[in-house]
Amino acid sequence: MPSKRAARGARRSGAAPASAALRARILAATRALLRQRRFDTLSVADILTAAEVSRASFYFYFPGKQAVLGELVREAVSQGQEAAQPWIGGEQDPVAALRSGVRDGARLWSANAGVLMAIVESWGSDDDLKALWLQQMDLFTEAATARIEADPEVRARLGDPRVRAVAASLTWLGERLYYLAAAGVPPFDDEDVLVDTLTNAWTSILYGHPAGEPPSKRARA
Repeated sequence: MPSKRAARGARRSGAAPASAALRARILAATRALLRQRRFDTLSVADILTAAEVSRASFYFYFPGKQAVLGELVREAVSQGQEAAQPWIGGEQDPVAALRSGVRDGARLWSANAGVLMAIVESWGSDDDLKALWLQQMDLFTEAATARIEADPEVRARLGDPRVRAVAASLTWLGERLYYLAAAGVPPFDDEDVLVDTLTNAWTSILYGHPAGEPPSKRARA
């Protein structure tokens, strides 16, 4: 006959997968709702209905809808960091790696448009979301800063005091253009235009020439 302790352990182990599934349903339902509606029009009640969970269950996992959005944003940003890794890692041709990362970033924003547009549209009016988004964007700025500082030629070109400011400027430029593309605003709704524009901005500022044009060609012109 099993002991009471073993029985309690069995109940806990059985509850854990169910709890994870319940939390995942809340996240999935919110993600689906954001494909069709703006975040500021969603209520917790809308999420409860879509996820088919009780109010008590929702508040067991999340203090409010902002916390659900925050979790979805962190997931998307984690994927974005993976997309940037080829350039950040410095093991590939930098221009080719930038272009690949920008294209992957564009597709990430397209796949997560509802979530990422929601945070961009909401962080200015909510202190917690503001702190979250600034923190997430700072992850990209810090990574870009480290990559620039690891390249002596780029660092010399920019000047040490300007490295972080340049990295932050390029990071926020990407945020704005990705947002416009996700919102379907021309000309950035064309993926090739978006990728060319952002890649050229990065390569012109960091390496002194547009993507696809070697420095020697510009010098001879």
